[in-house]
This record gives sequence, structure tokens and C-alpha cells, in this order.
Amino acid sequence: MRKTVISLTLVLSALFLFGCGKKADEKKPISEVKAEAEKMSVADLKAMAMKYKNAIEAKKADIEKLTAKLKEIPVTQMLGEDAKKLKADIDNLTKSLSALKERFQVYYDQLKAKGGDVSGL
Repeated sequence: MRKTVISLTLVLSALFLFGCGKKADEKKPISEVKAEAEKMSVADLKAMAMKYKNAIEAKKADIEKLTAKLKEIPVTQMLGEDAKKLKADIDNLTKSLSALKERFQVYYDQLKAKGGDVSGL
């Protein structure tokens, strides 16, 4: 019983620590990202690359949803406010996606350079 409680406590602690870790930050300067990546362990690099990968996939899904909405707007209303707003939102998401990809690449390249497993990324 005691071992089970200790094991469960350790697992929950690990989940808490890793769940509350750094998030994919598209606004962090590339120079900072590179400096941090150089100091990270292989495991930390893979974890950060996965966070960026997940954020990238989420942005892509958002872009796809907005693009689908834009396609539903009749051609005669493509210059209307709704279409303009959707286009602006898609542009903002695309810029954000590009920034996430650039930062992901830093972690990916550093992970690869340190001989880490890049499968699944």
C-alpha cells in the first residue's frame, strides 16, 4: 500500500511539473530560443519540439476551419465585412503558424545535432 501511494504521488508530481512546463511561444525571439535550445538536454528538446508540433497542428486546424467558412461565403459577398474579417484572421493565423514553425525548427535541429530521436516530429 505504501509503495502504491508513493508511486502515485511521484506520477502525479511528474504530470504536474511537465504539464505546467514551458509552452510554445511564437513571440519569443529566435536568439533566445537558440540559446535555450543549446543548453537543453535531448529529452527537454524533444518535449519542446512536441509542444511546438502540437501548437502548429492546432493552428493548421484553425486555419482550415476559417478557410472552410470563407469558402461558404457567396462570391457576391467576398468584399463584405465578414469575408474581410475572415481573411484577416487567416492572415494572422498564417503569420503565427510561420513563427511557430521557425521556432520548432530550432528545437528540431538542435535535437538532431545532439543525436536525439526525431521520429514523430
